[in-house]
Amino acid sequence: MSNSLAFDLGDPALARPVPLLPRLRRWFHPGRLIGFVLPLGVLLLWQLAASRQWIDPVFLPEPAKVVQAFFKMLAEQKLLLDFGVSLAIVSQGFAYGAGAALLLGIGAGLSRRFEQFLSPTFDTIRHIPGIAWFPLIVLWLGLGAPAKILVIAKSVFFPVFLNTLQGIRNVDKAHIELAQVLTLTRWQLVRKIVLPSAMPTILVSLRYAAGLAWALVVVAEGLSGLEGLGFLIFRAQGLLLTDQLLVCMVVIGLVGFAIDRGMFLLQRRVLRWKQGFEG
Repeated sequence: MSNSLAFDLGDPALARPVPLLPRLRRWFHPGRLIGFVLPLGVLLLWQLAASRQWIDPVFLPEPAKVVQAFFKMLAEQKLLLDFGVSLAIVSQGFAYGAGAALLLGIGAGLSRRFEQFLSPTFDTIRHIPGIAWFPLIVLWLGLGAPAKILVIAKSVFFPVFLNTLQGIRNVDKAHIELAQVLTLTRWQLVRKIVLPSAMPTILVSLRYAAGLAWALVVVAEGLSGLEGLGFLIFRAQGLLLTDQLLVCMVVIGLVGFAIDRGMFLLQRRVLRWKQGFEG
């Protein structure tokens, strides 16, 4: 009996089975499994502390009760709807903030005069936290989604803008001189040398900004709003529903992890040409 899971379909005439054992070894390699050690240890410690009542169950319910609360929130409290609201706000805030930052960051990186035009204003505004803008934005836009989107977009904008600018300015001067020797046009210089050289820094800033946007939506929804994961957290805190509070925290953590992994995979795919130290 064949022990294959898949076939190489690149050439039907030469299709060969992929052995099962090497695939299992790859998936269960210690390098992949080591990341589960700490979460399992925390889960076991949590179960031990809850079962022996080292902490009052009101403040730390057992993991099984948290799982029950999760399904109850799915069935009776429209958890998926609140999750969708939060995800929509984060997506829009990240898209607007990161998109504007990329455009202006590239423009400032390519033009010293444009950077000098923006710097005094931007360097002042970026030191005011996004949450500090929230009361004023609420006065302008009310308590709806636009206010939260604007706060997130502002907070996302500056990390991406500064890293895009710095990534372009850090392009190796020898590469620029080589482009001049090859008589590349301005557009060819930007497309073939400047942007590829700056891309590692830009992608790191986008990865950081995506996680920041997801974290900020909880604060924004907690301060104002009647839906979303942030609202559920603050409501659970007020009603001492610790199991529901932990459900929201776990969901936020897992989604944040998924966002970060997605950005990491995108970064690795875009930069597959770049080799570096892997530890």
